[in-house]
Amino acid sequence: MKAGLVAPAVAAEHPGLRLAWTEVAATPGRTPADVRARLRGLADRMHGGEAIALRTREVPHAYRVFFRHVGLEPDEVRTPIEDQVLRRMVEGGLRSQDLVSDAITVAVLETGVGLWAFDAAELAGAPRIGEEGGRLVLADEEGELAVLFGAPRRAAVTKATRRIALLAVAVPGVADLVVEEALWIATGILDPSAD
Repeated sequence: MKAGLVAPAVAAEHPGLRLAWTEVAATPGRTPADVRARLRGLADRMHGGEAIALRTREVPHAYRVFFRHVGLEPDEVRTPIEDQVLRRMVEGGLRSQDLVSDAITVAVLETGVGLWAFDAAELAGAPRIGEEGGRLVLADEEGELAVLFGAPRRAAVTKATRRIALLAVAVPGVADLVVEEALWIATGILDPSAD
């Protein structure tokens, strides 16, 4: 795990906001049966009461607080874990999407930490959290990769991707150990030999 950069002005305004990341040799593709079974197990443990209680847990609560602090209404722009839980409720389960998406889903649901995947070969230098146009963004030396907590706009994972950069955005109140666990879970799914 590597510590990502946070622009000094952003760090001053949002103390405790952190970026951690790692690279993993992996290609997107079909999700193995054991990971699909893990998704089913996570979906089976999640019900309406669990979804409501989620907001009171430490990590999801920290993301909700941070969202409000930066002007995002978490009931409109959902936190990473709440987005996955809503998906489970709407789908009636957790349908496998692809290996990369499923690895992120498992890691987010098991830890609550927000993760994003980018094509490592398309990144220019180390990723960072910065500010562009009054918005917090994930960026590299060439500029914006995604609005913070949004979908990739550049360097997205494609079928041609051979190395994946996993980025974990940690907000104040989220322990480094939990962030490391999220990256470890996703890395282990994407490249089981990395354990």
